[in-house]
Amino acid sequence: MGQDSEQAWQRVKERLQAELGRDLYTSWFGRMALEAIADGILKVSVPTRFLKNWIETHYLDVFRRLCLEEFKEVKDVSVLVRDVARPRPKVPAAAAAVQDGGAAAALSPAAGSLGVHDENGSPLDPALTFDTFVSGESNALALAAARRVAEQPHGMPLRINPLYIHSPSGLGKTHLLNAIAWHILRNAPRRRILYISAERFMYRFLAALKNRDVLSFKDAFQSVDVLLIDDFQFLQGRTMQQEFCHTFSSLVDSRRQVVIAADVPPSQLDRLDERMRSRLNGGLVVDIDKPDHALRLAILRRKLDLARQKDASLAIGDDVLEFIASRVTGGGRELEGALNRVIATQQLMGASQVTLDMAAHALKDLTRRNDSQPVRIDDILRIVGRHYNVPKADLLSPRRARSIVFPRQIGMYLAKKLTSRSLPEIGRRFGGRDHSTVLHAVRKIEREIAKDENLRREIDLLTRLIEQR
Repeated sequence: MGQDSEQAWQRVKERLQAELGRDLYTSWFGRMALEAIADGILKVSVPTRFLKNWIETHYLDVFRRLCLEEFKEVKDVSVLVRDVARPRPKVPAAAAAVQDGGAAAALSPAAGSLGVHDENGSPLDPALTFDTFVSGESNALALAAARRVAEQPHGMPLRINPLYIHSPSGLGKTHLLNAIAWHILRNAPRRRILYISAERFMYRFLAALKNRDVLSFKDAFQSVDVLLIDDFQFLQGRTMQQEFCHTFSSLVDSRRQVVIAADVPPSQLDRLDERMRSRLNGGLVVDIDKPDHALRLAILRRKLDLARQKDASLAIGDDVLEFIASRVTGGGRELEGALNRVIATQQLMGASQVTLDMAAHALKDLTRRNDSQPVRIDDILRIVGRHYNVPKADLLSPRRARSIVFPRQIGMYLAKKLTSRSLPEIGRRFGGRDHSTVLHAVRKIEREIAKDENLRREIDLLTRLIEQR
């Protein structure tokens, strides 16, 4: 492979990290290596079968899309398990710590300084503190609760336990969990803190099972004073959930702090044990709403101030910030991405000032995606497939196993409910099926929803995920 291929591979990795975030990228793709391109197939490798299966189950669609966009001659991708004797790709030291066991911010008194990591958790972002969190009406309660937890005197009875924060992605949950951790580390360094994502928790548990070292896994998690777990909705599998329930109960019963962040409230975690849902609801459950215009504008101003500390030549007026706040209605992550595009436009064009026309051109593909954008059947297939762990190919296939048929019928029902497509067109998009098959699926799901409250909540959750795609 030539230099062009290496450059394309570097672009894939950079875009993948931008889309997934540093933690998820380093956890699952940090040890992936480019192998070859043959007959239009891009071949990559990872060191374990577990990584291969996890990537294929959870991230193959986004990975394939990026590869096809960057490698013009590639038609598909193949993930292989490489020979264990082969050296893994060189990575920066910070990433290597993540790969070797799981980027961690479980910090003990022996750590001695902020930012020291062990192998149990996920990395803390030094930029995510209470000082950098922009507050407004939509997140005021969550911020107040997070501060109360962070400022809790060590050794005193806990006032809030557990604290459960939920919101759609990108509205500040991860920021608050990081802020709690940094505040405690700076003001009560003797307390042991563990910040970890649900995916990292699962990875560590499966690794412990494989190495027959579950006792050490339990000790590592049950010896902390403060447990902060992010993306809790991704915790999957009965055994995995039971293990977390044991850890959770042990910590709460021994008066140690637990903070959980998720995309949905406990009542919508339908696959979670009812007793566990009850215990989560027994603490303080707070949500974060989408920011209003005033908060979006305040977030943009804060982000621009931080950017100007690095580049004083940035010239972006209030009219441009108002435009961004009006057109991009998501959370801080989307707003920061939009602002970065505008900043890049000024820098690349060498302009002395960003005009509204320049900002509109830079954001033309972002601002199309708003509340009025029609739902696509591809979005439904992707989200339903991910929720039920069924590949898109199976949803479109003639296979009749119930584990495939039921998600397929739910997908057809959602397509009829959320799009303007006709029954024949929906049938064609679901593997070339007849319109009568679609009608049967829609009527069946309607009947099931009427008598099954759990299914109704599941459909509501899927609807919400699709609309917030």
